[in-house]
Amino acid sequence: MRIFDYSRLKGRTWDSELLGLVAQLHEYKGRQEMYLRQKPADLDRLIEIAKIQSTEASNEIEGIRTTNTRLKQLVQDKTTPHNRDEQEIMGYRDVLNTIHENYEYIPVRSSYILQLHRDLYRYSEKSIGGQFKNSQNFISAVDANGRTFILFEPLPPYETPAAIDSICENYNRVSAAQEIDDLILIPVFIHDFLCIHPFNDGNGRMSRLLTTLLLYRAGYVIGRYISLESKIAQNKDLYYAALEQCQTGWHENQEDPTPFIKYLLRIILAAYRDFEERIDIVGGRQNAVAIVRRAVSGRIGKFTKSELLELCPTISRTSVEGALRQLVKEGVIIRHGSGRATFYTRND
Repeated sequence: MRIFDYSRLKGRTWDSELLGLVAQLHEYKGRQEMYLRQKPADLDRLIEIAKIQSTEASNEIEGIRTTNTRLKQLVQDKTTPHNRDEQEIMGYRDVLNTIHENYEYIPVRSSYILQLHRDLYRYSEKSIGGQFKNSQNFISAVDANGRTFILFEPLPPYETPAAIDSICENYNRVSAAQEIDDLILIPVFIHDFLCIHPFNDGNGRMSRLLTTLLLYRAGYVIGRYISLESKIAQNKDLYYAALEQCQTGWHENQEDPTPFIKYLLRIILAAYRDFEERIDIVGGRQNAVAIVRRAVSGRIGKFTKSELLELCPTISRTSVEGALRQLVKEGVIIRHGSGRATFYTRND
């Protein structure tokens, strides 16, 4: 039977790569405080864009989609949902906003997780919001021949409520005692949550929302300004591979959580690096060409318009496209390919 005891993590020996990731994130967290004090106006310009990217990416991972225009309108509360996908997008937006605005007052408890899940389905016709699963679920994948197979069998429904209570109690106790670094404890909690798979639907989205909540409560507020969900979506294959590696032996308390811890820490580290780069880019009062020129100067090898759009979130797609045409004309960059295969390189 699965037992949850996070105090056991104290006795584990972590390799130098994992400890190096933790050390780097401690440094970024320290500099984060400096940016929060010195450049609040520039930070505010990133918040709304990160909300849109997070809402889009986390739902996209689950196959929930709408158009870019509709997504922006939904996140900004300028329209009402037209279909089931948009209902779930609105729910995600609400829960993300709740976490952004109230994370200090949202304790890590089973009852609060249920309330967040309830709000995830606030606009949905589904009646599953705020309730633990009532039937056995499975984590599945599709092979090269299109056949679905089971990757992992989560806990059965009758064990789920007690398991969620246990991971919450263990997390709170060990975190309060500072027995283990939060950057190790958080990924372990999230991995256990995913292995329990406590809901009939919405487990992946809830895991990403809880990741944001736990990081905020630990002082890592990077998700307000850089979308962690977008980073996960861009590395979805690595995400599933790390989960699969860690699930072996989970039911017998014999799993090794290291691959998932490293994966999540790399996601957070990439977000912090982007954060500092974007602050430097948007910090000045420059026109679109100057902003894109500065972003391009930091690229090595091939880069795409999509990558620049993410790097320059304070200017529109049209402005980025115009700046790229201007930089090609000036000979600063070279355009390769056409259509969706288009990419650019620096000409220096």
